[in-house]
Amino acid sequence: MDNNSNMLAATVDGARPRSNLANEAATTVATSPINKQEPLYIPSLDGIRAISFLLVFVAHAGLGRFIPGGFGVTIFFFLSGYLITTLLRMEFEKTQAIDFRAFYLRRTLRIFPPFYIVLTTASLLTWAGILQGTLNVSAVGAQFAYLSNYFTIFNGFDGTAAGTGIFWSLAVEEHFYLVFPLLYFLLQRSIPARFQQMLVLAGICVAVLVWRCILVYSLGSTENRTYLATDTRIDSILLGCILAIYGNPVLDPTRMTQRVWLFILAPLGLLALAGSLLYRDPLYRETFRYTIQGLALFPLFIVAIRFHKLPMLSWLNHRWVRFLGLLSYSLYLVHLIYLFALAQFTSIHPIVQGCIGLALSIVTATIIHYTVERPSTRIRRRLLKSV
Repeated sequence: MDNNSNMLAATVDGARPRSNLANEAATTVATSPINKQEPLYIPSLDGIRAISFLLVFVAHAGLGRFIPGGFGVTIFFFLSGYLITTLLRMEFEKTQAIDFRAFYLRRTLRIFPPFYIVLTTASLLTWAGILQGTLNVSAVGAQFAYLSNYFTIFNGFDGTAAGTGIFWSLAVEEHFYLVFPLLYFLLQRSIPARFQQMLVLAGICVAVLVWRCILVYSLGSTENRTYLATDTRIDSILLGCILAIYGNPVLDPTRMTQRVWLFILAPLGLLALAGSLLYRDPLYRETFRYTIQGLALFPLFIVAIRFHKLPMLSWLNHRWVRFLGLLSYSLYLVHLIYLFALAQFTSIHPIVQGCIGLALSIVTATIIHYTVERPSTRIRRRLLKSV
C-alpha cells in the first residue's frame, strides 16, 4: 500500500501535471471532464484513501473476521494505478513524452524516506529486545530491497520486526512501477487509440486471473502465493490504470446521466462488492474475488469523483477525513507496529488498545509528514527545477 501508495493530488494546468503531483500527495485537483482548462478540486479521493486505511486498521485491531482489511489494500492498489496513470497520461498528452528520470525521482523521494525510517526503527527496536521477535538477516534484507512479498511466500513472516509484515504490498507497487511507465509509453507510441490501450491492459488482467486460477485450481498453491505475489496482484493496480486511460472521470466526458451513475451503476458495484465478500469459498477468494472487486470499484470511483459535491458524498470532503487520507501512507507503515507493541506491553481491552494504537499512529504519521515528507517534497521540487 503506498500504497501509494499513498496520497496523490492531480492538477491539470492545461494538461500539464505540476512537479509535486506525479507521486502521492494530499488532495486531488484536476480539470473538468468537459472543460480541461477549468480547475476542479476533488478532495473525495483522499476520503477514499482514508476509508481504505481504516478498513486495514480495524481488521488488524481485532475485527478481521468482520471487516475486510484485505479489500482496503485492493482499494489502495486501484487508486494508486488510477492516479499515477492519470498523471502519466496528462504528461504525455502535453509533451508527447514521459520524463522517466523525473517520475522515479518523485517516487523515490515520496516513498523511500518514510519507509526506510519506519523499517529501520522497528528493526532496531526488535534487535535491542524492546519489541518482541527475532530478526533474520535475509528476511530484513528482503524488506529493505522491496522483495519481502516473495521472501514471505517461500519462508513465512518470521524473522522481521513485528508489524512490518504488511510491507509486502509496498513491494508489489514498487515492482509494478518499475515497469509500467515504460509499458505505458510504448502503448502511447504504438497504439495511440485509448480504447485499444485499454484492451491491451484488460488482456493483461485476464492473463493474471488465468494465472491465479492455474496456481490455485491446478497447482494447489497456498493463499500467500496468490495474495502476496506481484504476478498475481498487479491486476488490482492495472484496473485503476484502465480507468485512467479510458473513461477517466477527471479527463473524459460521460454519456451516462447522473441518475444512471447514482441509482443503477453504483448500486450494482456495491452489490458486486457485497457478493465478493460474502461468498467465502477459499478457492474463489484467491482467484476471482480480486477481479470482481476491481471491476466493482469502477462505478464507485467514478461516482465519487464526478459527483463529489452531492450530499451523500460530501462526508468524503470533510477536513478531518482528508487529513487522514493525507497521512494514510505513514499510517499504514506504523499502525501495526503500535498494535503489536500495545499487545506486548499492556493487557487492556482490545477496543482500548485499538483506540490508543490509532491515536499513536496519527501522532506519529503527523510527525513524519512534517519532518520527513514535506522536506522531501521541497528537495524533490528543487531537483526537478534543475532538470
